[in-house]
Amino acid sequence: MSTLVKVENVSKEFTVKRNFLSLTKERVRAVDMVSFTIEKGETFGLVGESGCGKSTLGRVVIRMYEPSSGKIFYDGKDISSLKGKELKRIHRRMQIIFQDPYSSLDPHMTVREIMSENISAYEDIPEKEKEERIVTLLEKVGMAASDMYKYPNEFSGGQRQRIGIARALAVNPEFILCDEPISALDVSIQAQVVNLLSDLQEEFGLTYLFIAHDLNMVRHISDKIGVMYLGKMVEIGNSDDVYFEPKHPYTRALLKAVPGIEPENILDLDRTIIEGDIPSPFAIPKGCRFHTRCPYATARCAAEEPEWEDCGNGHRVACFRYHEIASSQKE
Repeated sequence: MSTLVKVENVSKEFTVKRNFLSLTKERVRAVDMVSFTIEKGETFGLVGESGCGKSTLGRVVIRMYEPSSGKIFYDGKDISSLKGKELKRIHRRMQIIFQDPYSSLDPHMTVREIMSENISAYEDIPEKEKEERIVTLLEKVGMAASDMYKYPNEFSGGQRQRIGIARALAVNPEFILCDEPISALDVSIQAQVVNLLSDLQEEFGLTYLFIAHDLNMVRHISDKIGVMYLGKMVEIGNSDDVYFEPKHPYTRALLKAVPGIEPENILDLDRTIIEGDIPSPFAIPKGCRFHTRCPYATARCAAEEPEWEDCGNGHRVACFRYHEIASSQKE
């Protein structure tokens, strides 16, 4: 496989008020010096708690946001600062499936109008050809051709998300940002949507950046997984390596929180319990950002920021003590 997306030391800052009563605005770094690659045809899963910056990072990757620093390469081309027509050409190749199937579809438009709007933004094709494409894609996602004349409020959440998927496919993209596409759905529907995305990926040769907070679900669709905490990537590796041999204490804590996990299949997680709340982005801890909640933290963790450590087989972790932690939990 060849690299389709390369993210190189990317950061994204926003100027926001600390709260509604604040009179002044402050700079907040939502994404901080993140690097990773996505190969053609694979799924890169991105996990972390709410507010860790994963959705912001996804939007930077597909250039909904411009990075504050760093570079993004798409199919070998630097797209970090593209604007106008050049950016529009890239957007046709990079689409998004939104988290909320209720707010992401215009309630005043029919399904046909919603999908047609996306097609018309990038292509000038006859109405007959446009309608044929819409019918084909609706059927691909498990909907009926007659559904194109209905409005979003006539569908369930799962059906609306299928329509959102069809809309993303309508311009024949190569890369899709799946921004928590199952988090707003019933548990009974989540697996169906994940299976649909996998089937479509195989049929159309798609590449995904799949964002979620459930590491268990991400593992089933992803080839590689990246774990984010407070704007930083803390662990990256092949899906099974991260799931069965987690190195970072934060990754281990996320796994411990997964309902129904089989402890015998992974390293002992008994000690890895997250305490306290995630720190405010206005007051990022010095050193390792996780040290304020980590049961293994030392004085060094509070003073120095860890560099990436190579664990083999492309598995990397940003933690001073991962060797000691793994050794102690094998004893």
